[in-house]
Amino acid sequence: MAYYRRAGDVPPKRHTQHRRPDGTLYYEELMGEEGFSSDSSLLYHAGVPSAIVDATPWDPGDQSLTDNRPLLPRHLRLHDLGTPDWKSVDVVTGRRLVLGNADVRISYVVAGETSPLYRNAVGDEVVYLESGSAIVETVFGALDVAGGDYVVLPRATTHRWVPTGSEPLRAYAIEASSHIAPPKRYLSRYGQLLEHAPYCERDLHGPGAPLLVEQTDVEVLVKHRGGPDGITGTRYVVPTHPFDVVGWDGCLYPYTFNVSDFEPITGRVHQPPPVHQVFEGSGFVICNFVPRKVDYHPLAVPVPYYHANVDSDEVMFYCGGDYEARKGSGIGQGSISLHPGGHSHGPQPGAVERALGAESFDELAVMVDTFRPLALGEGGRACEDPSYAWSWAGRGPAR
Repeated sequence: MAYYRRAGDVPPKRHTQHRRPDGTLYYEELMGEEGFSSDSSLLYHAGVPSAIVDATPWDPGDQSLTDNRPLLPRHLRLHDLGTPDWKSVDVVTGRRLVLGNADVRISYVVAGETSPLYRNAVGDEVVYLESGSAIVETVFGALDVAGGDYVVLPRATTHRWVPTGSEPLRAYAIEASSHIAPPKRYLSRYGQLLEHAPYCERDLHGPGAPLLVEQTDVEVLVKHRGGPDGITGTRYVVPTHPFDVVGWDGCLYPYTFNVSDFEPITGRVHQPPPVHQVFEGSGFVICNFVPRKVDYHPLAVPVPYYHANVDSDEVMFYCGGDYEARKGSGIGQGSISLHPGGHSHGPQPGAVERALGAESFDELAVMVDTFRPLALGEGGRACEDPSYAWSWAGRGPAR
Protein backbone atom coordinates (compact mmCIF):
# COMPACT_ATOMS: atom_id res chain seq x y z
CA MET A 1 0.00 0.00 0.00
CA ALA A 2 2.08 2.91 -1.30
CA TYR A 3 0.76 5.58 1.10
CA TYR A 4 3.68 7.23 2.92
CA ARG A 5 3.63 7.90 6.66
CA ARG A 6 6.22 9.14 9.12
CA ALA A 7 6.12 9.01 12.92
CA GLY A 8 8.58 9.91 15.66
CA ASP A 9 12.26 10.67 15.27
CA VAL A 10 13.93 9.70 11.97
CA PRO A 11 17.10 11.07 10.36
CA PRO A 12 16.88 13.33 7.28
CA LYS A 13 18.56 10.70 5.07
CA ARG A 14 17.92 6.94 5.10
CA HIS A 15 20.74 4.49 5.92
CA THR A 16 22.73 7.20 7.66
CA GLN A 17 23.80 7.61 11.28
CA HIS A 18 20.97 8.30 13.71
CA ARG A 19 22.24 9.03 17.21
CA ARG A 20 20.68 9.24 20.64
CA PRO A 21 21.19 12.27 22.87
CA ASP A 22 24.16 10.48 24.48
CA GLY A 23 25.81 10.00 21.08
CA THR A 24 25.27 6.25 20.68
CA LEU A 25 23.55 4.91 17.57
CA TYR A 26 20.00 3.76 17.13
CA TYR A 27 19.58 0.51 15.16
CA GLU A 28 17.95 0.89 11.74
CA GLU A 29 15.72 -1.97 10.57
CA LEU A 30 14.23 -2.31 7.09
CA MET A 31 10.88 -4.12 7.14
CA GLY A 32 10.10 -4.86 3.51
CA GLU A 33 8.19 -7.17 1.21
CA GLU A 34 9.10 -9.28 -1.82
CA GLY A 35 12.86 -9.21 -1.43
CA PHE A 36 13.48 -5.43 -1.42
CA SER A 37 11.24 -4.92 -4.48
CA SER A 38 7.93 -3.86 -2.88
CA ASP A 39 6.60 -1.71 -0.02
CA SER A 40 8.81 -1.17 3.01
CA SER A 41 9.37 0.94 6.11
CA LEU A 42 12.46 1.88 8.10
CA LEU A 43 12.27 1.58 11.88
CA TYR A 44 14.82 2.96 14.37
CA HIS A 45 15.24 0.81 17.49
CA ALA A 46 16.89 1.46 20.83
CA GLY A 47 17.85 -2.23 21.03
CA VAL A 48 19.19 -4.71 18.50
CA PRO A 49 16.07 -6.01 16.67
CA SER A 50 17.69 -9.38 15.86
CA ALA A 51 18.66 -10.22 19.45
CA ILE A 52 17.11 -13.27 21.15
CA VAL A 53 18.15 -14.95 24.39
CA ASP A 54 15.90 -18.02 24.30
CA ALA A 55 13.66 -19.95 21.89
CA THR A 56 11.24 -22.78 22.66
CA PRO A 57 8.39 -24.40 20.70
CA TRP A 58 4.94 -22.81 20.97
CA ASP A 59 1.76 -24.65 20.00
CA PRO A 60 -0.63 -22.28 18.18
CA GLY A 61 -3.56 -24.66 18.69
CA ASP A 62 -5.25 -27.24 16.52
CA GLN A 63 -4.40 -26.33 12.92
CA SER A 64 -5.69 -29.57 11.37
CA LEU A 65 -8.11 -29.43 8.43
CA THR A 66 -10.74 -31.94 7.30
CA ASP A 67 -11.84 -32.05 3.65
CA ASN A 68 -15.36 -30.88 2.81
CA ARG A 69 -16.43 -34.39 1.84
CA PRO A 70 -19.07 -35.19 0.82
CA LEU A 71 -19.17 -31.82 -0.92
CA LEU A 72 -21.81 -29.82 0.95
CA PRO A 73 -22.87 -26.24 1.53
CA ARG A 74 -22.42 -25.66 5.24
CA HIS A 75 -23.71 -23.36 7.98
CA LEU A 76 -21.41 -22.67 10.94
CA ARG A 77 -22.65 -20.86 14.06
CA LEU A 78 -19.57 -18.97 15.23
CA HIS A 79 -21.22 -17.52 18.33
CA ASP A 80 -21.40 -21.09 19.67
CA LEU A 81 -17.59 -20.97 19.94
CA GLY A 82 -17.69 -18.42 22.75
CA THR A 83 -17.23 -19.76 26.28
CA PRO A 84 -18.30 -18.52 29.75
CA ASP A 85 -14.64 -17.88 30.61
CA TRP A 86 -14.15 -15.44 27.68
CA LYS A 87 -12.63 -12.86 30.02
CA SER A 88 -9.57 -15.10 30.36
CA VAL A 89 -9.29 -15.72 26.58
CA ASP A 90 -7.16 -13.52 24.31
CA VAL A 91 -7.45 -12.69 20.60
CA VAL A 92 -4.20 -14.48 19.67
CA THR A 93 -3.99 -17.76 21.59
CA GLY A 94 -7.78 -18.22 21.82
CA ARG A 95 -8.44 -18.38 18.07
CA ARG A 96 -10.24 -21.46 16.82
CA LEU A 97 -9.61 -22.45 13.22
CA VAL A 98 -12.88 -22.52 11.28
CA LEU A 99 -11.88 -22.95 7.62
CA GLY A 100 -8.64 -23.01 5.69
CA ASN A 101 -6.48 -24.01 2.75
CA ALA A 102 -2.91 -23.34 1.64
CA ASP A 103 -3.70 -19.67 0.88
CA VAL A 104 -5.84 -18.52 3.80
CA ARG A 105 -7.04 -19.60 7.25
CA ILE A 106 -10.17 -18.19 8.93
CA SER A 107 -10.48 -18.25 12.73
CA TYR A 108 -12.87 -16.86 15.32
CA VAL A 109 -12.47 -15.92 18.97
CA VAL A 110 -14.47 -14.31 21.76
CA ALA A 111 -11.97 -12.69 24.11
CA GLY A 112 -11.51 -10.32 27.04
CA GLU A 113 -7.86 -10.76 28.07
CA THR A 114 -4.77 -8.88 26.89
CA SER A 115 -2.91 -11.02 24.37
CA PRO A 116 0.77 -11.92 24.46
CA LEU A 117 3.13 -10.11 22.12
CA TYR A 118 2.75 -11.87 18.79
CA ARG A 119 3.74 -11.80 15.15
CA ASN A 120 2.59 -13.88 12.22
CA ALA A 121 5.51 -14.87 9.99
CA VAL A 122 3.29 -16.86 7.59
CA GLY A 123 1.50 -13.91 5.99
CA ASP A 124 -0.55 -10.76 6.51
CA GLU A 125 -3.60 -10.77 8.76
CA VAL A 126 -6.90 -8.94 8.42
CA VAL A 127 -8.91 -9.13 11.63
CA TYR A 128 -12.53 -7.98 11.41
CA LEU A 129 -13.80 -6.91 14.83
CA GLU A 130 -17.46 -7.87 15.00
CA SER A 131 -17.97 -6.15 18.37
CA GLY A 132 -16.06 -4.79 21.33
CA SER A 133 -13.18 -2.32 21.46
CA ALA A 134 -9.44 -2.55 21.97
CA ILE A 135 -6.08 -0.92 21.53
CA VAL A 136 -3.81 -2.87 19.21
CA GLU A 137 -0.28 -1.99 20.30
CA THR A 138 2.30 -2.51 17.54
CA VAL A 139 5.97 -1.93 16.91
CA PHE A 140 4.83 1.06 14.80
CA GLY A 141 2.51 2.55 17.45
CA ALA A 142 -1.03 1.99 18.70
CA LEU A 143 -4.32 1.57 16.80
CA ASP A 144 -7.68 2.28 18.43
CA VAL A 145 -10.16 -0.32 17.15
CA ALA A 146 -13.89 -0.83 17.61
CA GLY A 147 -16.73 -2.87 16.15
CA GLY A 148 -16.79 -2.75 12.36
CA ASP A 149 -13.05 -2.18 12.01
CA TYR A 150 -10.83 -4.20 9.74
CA VAL A 151 -7.35 -4.31 11.32
CA VAL A 152 -4.72 -4.91 8.63
CA LEU A 153 -1.46 -6.29 10.06
CA PRO A 154 1.48 -6.83 7.67
CA ARG A 155 3.43 -10.07 7.98
CA ALA A 156 5.83 -10.14 10.96
CA THR A 157 4.38 -7.04 12.66
CA THR A 158 4.91 -7.55 16.40
CA HIS A 159 1.74 -6.54 18.22
CA ARG A 160 -0.69 -7.33 21.03
CA TRP A 161 -4.41 -6.84 21.63
CA VAL A 162 -5.47 -4.88 24.74
CA PRO A 163 -9.27 -4.99 25.25
CA THR A 164 -11.01 -1.83 26.46
CA GLY A 165 -14.49 -1.60 27.92
CA SER A 166 -16.65 -4.38 29.30
CA GLU A 167 -17.93 -5.92 26.05
CA PRO A 168 -16.17 -9.05 24.74
CA LEU A 169 -14.04 -8.81 21.62
CA ARG A 170 -15.57 -10.90 18.86
CA ALA A 171 -12.79 -11.19 16.29
CA TYR A 172 -12.93 -12.80 12.85
CA ALA A 173 -9.34 -13.39 11.78
CA ILE A 174 -8.37 -13.87 8.13
CA GLU A 175 -4.76 -15.07 7.99
CA ALA A 176 -3.07 -15.17 4.59
CA SER A 177 -0.03 -17.01 3.31
CA SER A 178 0.67 -13.89 1.23
CA HIS A 179 0.23 -10.15 1.49
CA ILE A 180 -3.18 -8.44 1.63
CA ALA A 181 -3.83 -5.12 -0.12
CA PRO A 182 -6.53 -3.06 -1.83
CA PRO A 183 -7.55 -4.50 -5.22
CA LYS A 184 -5.22 -3.45 -8.02
CA ARG A 185 -8.11 -2.08 -10.09
CA TYR A 186 -8.73 0.52 -7.36
CA LEU A 187 -5.16 1.86 -7.58
CA SER A 188 -3.32 4.16 -9.96
CA ARG A 189 -0.04 2.89 -11.38
CA TYR A 190 1.64 4.89 -8.59
CA GLY A 191 -0.51 3.41 -5.81
CA GLN A 192 -3.14 6.09 -5.15
CA LEU A 193 -6.72 4.95 -4.61
CA LEU A 194 -8.70 6.08 -7.68
CA GLU A 195 -11.98 7.96 -7.94
CA HIS A 196 -14.00 4.81 -8.72
CA ALA A 197 -12.70 3.03 -5.61
CA PRO A 198 -15.32 2.59 -2.84
CA TYR A 199 -12.94 4.06 -0.24
CA CYS A 200 -9.90 6.35 -0.17
CA GLU A 201 -6.81 7.14 1.90
CA ARG A 202 -8.82 9.35 4.29
CA ASP A 203 -10.63 6.20 5.43
CA LEU A 204 -7.40 4.38 6.39
CA HIS A 205 -6.14 5.04 9.92
CA GLY A 206 -2.53 4.26 10.77
CA PRO A 207 -0.75 4.28 14.12
CA GLY A 208 0.10 7.47 15.95
CA ALA A 209 3.29 8.18 17.88
CA PRO A 210 5.62 5.23 18.48
CA LEU A 211 5.32 3.33 21.76
CA LEU A 212 8.43 3.34 23.93
CA VAL A 213 8.51 0.51 26.47
CA GLU A 214 11.59 -0.17 28.57
CA GLN A 215 11.55 -3.82 29.63
CA THR A 216 14.02 -6.69 29.49
CA ASP A 217 13.62 -10.41 28.72
CA VAL A 218 10.24 -10.19 26.99
CA GLU A 219 8.34 -13.13 25.43
CA VAL A 220 7.14 -12.92 21.83
CA LEU A 221 5.03 -15.63 20.16
CA VAL A 222 5.78 -16.24 16.48
CA LYS A 223 3.51 -18.24 14.16
CA HIS A 224 5.43 -19.67 11.21
CA ARG A 225 5.53 -22.49 8.67
CA GLY A 226 6.28 -26.05 9.73
CA GLY A 227 4.81 -28.92 11.71
CA PRO A 228 2.51 -31.71 10.56
CA ASP A 229 -0.34 -29.30 9.68
CA GLY A 230 1.90 -26.75 7.93
CA ILE A 231 1.67 -24.14 10.71
CA THR A 232 3.59 -24.16 13.98
CA GLY A 233 5.03 -21.67 16.47
CA THR A 234 8.06 -20.54 18.45
CA ARG A 235 8.27 -18.63 21.73
CA TYR A 236 11.19 -16.19 21.70
CA VAL A 237 12.62 -14.35 24.65
CA VAL A 238 14.13 -11.04 23.50
CA PRO A 239 16.47 -8.95 25.66
CA THR A 240 14.69 -5.61 25.06
CA HIS A 241 11.02 -4.90 24.47
CA PRO A 242 10.03 -4.84 20.75
CA PHE A 243 8.25 -1.52 21.34
CA ASP A 244 11.56 0.35 21.46
CA VAL A 245 11.12 2.20 18.15
CA VAL A 246 11.81 5.94 18.41
CA GLY A 247 10.66 6.65 14.85
CA TRP A 248 9.79 5.11 11.50
CA ASP A 249 8.74 6.05 7.99
CA GLY A 250 7.62 4.30 4.83
CA CYS A 251 4.67 2.68 3.12
CA LEU A 252 4.37 -0.56 5.12
CA TYR A 253 2.54 -0.44 8.45
CA PRO A 254 -0.65 -1.64 10.15
CA TYR A 255 -3.86 0.31 9.71
CA THR A 256 -7.60 0.15 10.30
CA PHE A 257 -10.52 0.60 7.94
CA ASN A 258 -14.09 0.74 9.22
CA VAL A 259 -16.73 -1.06 7.19
CA SER A 260 -19.07 1.95 7.55
CA ASP A 261 -16.65 3.94 5.36
CA PHE A 262 -17.13 1.58 2.42
CA GLU A 263 -19.30 3.31 -0.20
CA PRO A 264 -21.44 0.66 -1.93
CA ILE A 265 -21.64 0.53 -5.72
CA THR A 266 -25.20 -0.07 -6.94
CA GLY A 267 -27.00 -0.22 -10.28
CA ARG A 268 -30.33 -0.65 -12.06
CA VAL A 269 -29.99 -4.44 -11.88
CA HIS A 270 -28.22 -6.73 -9.45
CA GLN A 271 -24.48 -6.10 -9.26
CA PRO A 272 -21.99 -9.01 -9.11
CA PRO A 273 -19.89 -9.63 -5.97
CA PRO A 274 -16.69 -7.92 -7.25
CA VAL A 275 -18.32 -4.51 -6.69
CA HIS A 276 -18.24 -5.32 -2.97
CA GLN A 277 -14.52 -6.14 -2.88
CA VAL A 278 -12.40 -4.44 -0.22
CA PHE A 279 -9.07 -6.39 -0.15
CA GLU A 280 -7.24 -9.12 -2.07
CA GLY A 281 -4.57 -11.70 -1.29
CA SER A 282 -2.94 -14.48 -3.26
CA GLY A 283 -5.66 -17.05 -3.98
CA PHE A 284 -8.53 -15.18 -2.31
CA VAL A 285 -10.45 -11.90 -2.09
CA ILE A 286 -12.31 -10.15 0.75
CA CYS A 287 -15.63 -8.39 0.10
CA ASN A 288 -18.15 -6.69 2.37
CA PHE A 289 -21.89 -6.30 1.89
CA VAL A 290 -23.10 -3.13 3.62
CA PRO A 291 -26.46 -1.39 4.06
CA ARG A 292 -27.35 0.10 0.67
CA LYS A 293 -30.02 1.08 -1.81
CA VAL A 294 -30.74 -1.81 -4.14
CA ASP A 295 -31.46 -2.23 -7.84
CA TYR A 296 -33.83 0.36 -9.30
CA HIS A 297 -34.88 -1.15 -12.62
CA PRO A 298 -38.72 -1.42 -12.48
CA LEU A 299 -38.50 -5.21 -12.92
CA ALA A 300 -35.34 -5.69 -10.80
CA VAL A 301 -34.84 -8.78 -8.63
CA PRO A 302 -32.83 -7.35 -5.70
CA VAL A 303 -31.54 -10.60 -4.18
CA PRO A 304 -28.75 -12.55 -5.91
CA TYR A 305 -29.51 -14.89 -8.78
CA TYR A 306 -28.60 -18.56 -8.34
CA HIS A 307 -24.96 -19.02 -9.20
CA ALA A 308 -22.50 -21.86 -9.46
CA ASN A 309 -19.07 -21.20 -7.98
CA VAL A 310 -17.10 -22.74 -10.81
CA ASP A 311 -13.70 -21.47 -9.67
CA SER A 312 -14.10 -20.64 -5.99
CA ASP A 313 -15.47 -21.42 -2.56
CA GLU A 314 -17.56 -18.62 -1.03
CA VAL A 315 -17.55 -17.90 2.71
CA MET A 316 -20.04 -15.35 4.04
CA PHE A 317 -19.84 -14.12 7.66
CA TYR A 318 -23.15 -12.49 8.66
CA CYS A 319 -22.31 -9.79 11.20
CA GLY A 320 -25.17 -7.29 11.14
CA GLY A 321 -28.64 -6.42 9.88
CA ASP A 322 -31.01 -8.86 8.24
CA TYR A 323 -29.72 -10.78 5.22
CA GLU A 324 -32.69 -11.06 2.84
CA ALA A 325 -31.45 -13.92 0.66
CA ARG A 326 -30.90 -16.28 3.60
CA LYS A 327 -34.24 -15.92 5.40
CA GLY A 328 -35.65 -19.31 6.35
CA SER A 329 -32.27 -21.09 6.36
CA GLY A 330 -31.44 -20.75 10.05
CA ILE A 331 -28.63 -18.29 9.33
CA GLY A 332 -28.43 -15.27 11.65
CA GLN A 333 -26.01 -12.94 13.39
CA GLY A 334 -22.65 -14.67 13.82
CA SER A 335 -23.29 -17.32 11.16
CA ILE A 336 -20.98 -18.43 8.38
CA SER A 337 -22.21 -19.98 5.17
CA LEU A 338 -19.75 -22.01 3.08
CA HIS A 339 -20.86 -22.50 -0.53
CA PRO A 340 -18.19 -24.63 -2.23
CA GLY A 341 -17.16 -24.72 -5.85
CA GLY A 342 -19.23 -27.36 -7.61
CA HIS A 343 -22.46 -26.46 -5.78
CA SER A 344 -24.96 -24.03 -7.30
CA HIS A 345 -26.41 -21.77 -4.60
CA GLY A 346 -28.56 -18.71 -4.20
CA PRO A 347 -31.60 -17.35 -2.32
CA GLN A 348 -33.64 -19.51 0.00
CA PRO A 349 -37.11 -20.50 -1.27
CA GLY A 350 -39.47 -17.51 -1.13
CA ALA A 351 -36.67 -14.91 -0.79
CA VAL A 352 -36.94 -13.73 -4.40
CA GLU A 353 -40.65 -13.05 -4.14
CA ARG A 354 -40.33 -11.31 -0.76
CA ALA A 355 -37.60 -8.98 -2.05
CA LEU A 356 -39.48 -7.70 -5.11
CA GLY A 357 -40.07 -3.97 -4.79
CA ALA A 358 -37.48 -3.48 -2.02
CA GLU A 359 -35.62 -0.17 -2.17
CA SER A 360 -32.84 -0.91 0.31
CA PHE A 361 -31.26 -3.73 2.29
CA ASP A 362 -30.07 -3.40 5.88
CA GLU A 363 -27.41 -6.09 5.94
CA LEU A 364 -23.77 -6.43 6.89
CA ALA A 365 -21.56 -9.35 5.92
CA VAL A 366 -17.88 -10.09 5.29
CA MET A 367 -17.20 -12.46 2.40
CA VAL A 368 -14.05 -14.42 1.56
CA ASP A 369 -13.88 -16.07 -1.88
CA THR A 370 -11.05 -18.56 -2.34
CA PHE A 371 -9.71 -20.11 -5.52
CA ARG A 372 -8.70 -23.36 -3.87
CA PRO A 373 -11.15 -25.54 -1.93
CA LEU A 374 -11.61 -24.87 1.76
CA ALA A 375 -11.44 -27.54 4.45
CA LEU A 376 -13.00 -27.50 7.91
CA GLY A 377 -10.94 -26.65 10.97
CA GLU A 378 -11.61 -27.75 14.54
CA GLY A 379 -13.75 -24.69 15.25
CA GLY A 380 -15.82 -25.17 12.10
CA ARG A 381 -16.47 -28.82 12.90
CA ALA A 382 -17.56 -27.87 16.44
CA CYS A 383 -20.27 -25.35 15.45
CA GLU A 384 -21.88 -26.78 12.32
CA ASP A 385 -25.63 -26.81 11.73
CA PRO A 386 -26.03 -30.19 9.99
CA SER A 387 -29.45 -29.38 8.49
CA TYR A 388 -28.36 -26.44 6.30
CA ALA A 389 -27.44 -28.42 3.18
CA TRP A 390 -31.06 -29.55 2.80
CA SER A 391 -32.67 -26.13 3.45
CA TRP A 392 -33.39 -25.36 -0.25
CA ALA A 393 -35.23 -28.66 -0.71
CA GLY A 394 -36.99 -28.61 2.65
CA ARG A 395 -36.03 -32.21 3.47
CA GLY A 396 -32.93 -34.28 4.05
CA PRO A 397 -31.73 -37.60 2.67
CA ALA A 398 -33.92 -40.65 3.08
CA ARG A 399 -31.80 -42.98 5.23
